[in-house]
Amino acid sequence: MAEAEQVKVLRFWASPWSFRVELALKLKGVPHEKVEEDLANKSPLLLASNPIHKKIPVLLHNGKAIPESLIILEYIDETWTDNPILPKAPHERGMARFWSRFIDDKCVGACWMSCWTEGETQQMFMEQARACLRILDDELGGRRFFGGESIGLVDISASFFALWLGVLQEVAGISLINGDEFPNLCRWIEGFVASDVVTECLPPRDKLLAVFQSKKQAILATKSMVY
Repeated sequence: MAEAEQVKVLRFWASPWSFRVELALKLKGVPHEKVEEDLANKSPLLLASNPIHKKIPVLLHNGKAIPESLIILEYIDETWTDNPILPKAPHERGMARFWSRFIDDKCVGACWMSCWTEGETQQMFMEQARACLRILDDELGGRRFFGGESIGLVDISASFFALWLGVLQEVAGISLINGDEFPNLCRWIEGFVASDVVTECLPPRDKLLAVFQSKKQAILATKSMVY
């Protein structure tokens, strides 16, 4: 009898990057253990598993560590081949990787900074964020998911927009994504979060909102001490 595989995810429950990994494993039907990390006091296991960046998520498969969420997603798809999240055709696979990198390299950072800056700096990041979201909206078009009729690599990579961006907008008191400007993305968000497997993996919105509200209050308190 084959020895059971050991699959662990070093994660933080509120992290969209951890969510990516857990969703991919759920889609594949891979049983796994969630190892919660205190990001203010990182465990020796995390530091040993990702000594370069010292960040979550990290996938531990039979004791071997794989860091970085996009790399982990491809590892998962290559290791457990049922319910593929990457297309079979080489060109389509390459483009899925391209759009996933675009989301990480251009979109997420601009959206994140839009919610944590003020004044002219905030306006600059908001313009960058909207430009990126417009590109994604056009790329999605009328498709149900970026991957077609099923959730794929790009959808998982874009999951930040499905919950986290809405929460951050509320905390910051701004609006980046709405149905008038980005109808395709808003339709995609509704369909994505309505999926049972996605719902099972998403953190509670109210709990996530409390975390970011606390973060904002801490930043405001620091500013008031400076002045």
